[in-house]
Amino acid sequence: MRDMNEIVGSHDLLLVTLDTLRHDVAEELLAAGRLPTLARALPGGRWERRHSPGNFTYAAHTAILAGFLPTPAAPGPHPRPFAAAFPGSETTAPGTWVFDAPDLPGGLAAAGYHTICVGGVGFFNKLTPLGSALPALFAESHWEPGFGVTAPTSFEAQIACAERAVAGTDGPVFLFVNVSALHQPNWFHLPGGTPEQGDGPRSHAAALEYVDRHIGRLFALMSRRRPGYAIVCSDHGTAYGEDGYVGHRIGHEVVWTVPYGEFTMERGRWR
Repeated sequence: MRDMNEIVGSHDLLLVTLDTLRHDVAEELLAAGRLPTLARALPGGRWERRHSPGNFTYAAHTAILAGFLPTPAAPGPHPRPFAAAFPGSETTAPGTWVFDAPDLPGGLAAAGYHTICVGGVGFFNKLTPLGSALPALFAESHWEPGFGVTAPTSFEAQIACAERAVAGTDGPVFLFVNVSALHQPNWFHLPGGTPEQGDGPRSHAAALEYVDRHIGRLFALMSRRRPGYAIVCSDHGTAYGEDGYVGHRIGHEVVWTVPYGEFTMERGRWR
């Protein structure tokens, strides 16, 4: 594990959750050469197989934004990059950046970071008290219908928002983007897809290819002013009929197992 005490303060930080992305679909596309941008970014050009801390968006993000990122799918304990001060923690190591706050955005804000949330799915829409809880952890948060699950160009709209937000600050930035494009409905990302055909692994894969075509803009944004450190992962997967299950908030392998990657970005490498 990198020494995060050397990263925090010297790097801009990027956390991207590819909401609902399945590990098997992500791994298959990467192996087939269908994710060229992510293949260039991920260490060794590979996803890491991990287990989510929750089986739906709110639960997983509440944990992730407290420093409990998806856990390597192998016996541990596994040191964490970020951790709130907590006596007796078995996953806080010398290389862990420890913060004295209940959540990571609050800890980074105390360390001088401007914290920005660009929401995607409904738990970030700020239309209800529940939809406002996670965005409220950040100093600045954004959501509009064009970022949501029914918008075919949601990710492009989210990136444009992120570019405007980062341009408005000079100091170090922690940017969080919850990408909604993978979440159902995603049939419209598949060429020739129709509402009647609905969603499935193929349209899920097409949505990930859409994300890959644009995610390089985020990497460029977050390594333009200083070196960047990125975490790109899923918060949970989703079922498309496996063992009779559809959706998530269920205890199934395709929901618990997620793709994960973390990496540093040299200043100016991504253009």
